[in-house]
Amino acid sequence: MQLTREDLWSLEEYSTRRPEFRAEVIAHKKDRQLLIGGHILLIFEDRKTIQYQIQEMLRIEKIFEANGIQEELDAYNPLIPDGDNFKCTMLIQYEDVDERKRRLTELVGVEDVIWIRFGDTPKIYPIADEDMERENAEKTSSVHFMRYQLDAAAIAAAKSGEPMTVGVDHPAFPVDVVTVPENIRTSVVGDLA
Repeated sequence: MQLTREDLWSLEEYSTRRPEFRAEVIAHKKDRQLLIGGHILLIFEDRKTIQYQIQEMLRIEKIFEANGIQEELDAYNPLIPDGDNFKCTMLIQYEDVDERKRRLTELVGVEDVIWIRFGDTPKIYPIADEDMERENAEKTSSVHFMRYQLDAAAIAAAKSGEPMTVGVDHPAFPVDVVTVPENIRTSVVGDLA
């Protein structure tokens, strides 16, 4: 499921394909984004969303040499699900700058306690920020990368159509149970082998 150089378009070809591909990815992401509690957005990444990210980085940075392309592949490929997990970009969103600063100090550790589950299987907590630490004792980052590793029971429940729920076990942002809309559940479960 990893992307290779052969999966990417040249800068010239991408400039031609970009409008159509961008519209396709925007439509695709509608079924892969979940807003929790009004301020935490989970974006469930997959091969298509990551291909778009890489193509955009290559375009913006005007990268066309093999080594540079491989560096982007190496940076982004870990965000593609492996068939037994989900991978998310988590964004903490507050429009007001002062409120955002205050909330980021209150939400230290939130990325570790946003759980998912299927039916009555146990809650699955993420493994956050495997690439680098994104928080310190004073504040958390507004962007985190998370991996939800599913066991066989959770995969079976997901594939059998059990409802997907999420919640947040953080004292500064408690969210009990949110049922994931069917379009998102179906899209995300499609990531499982």
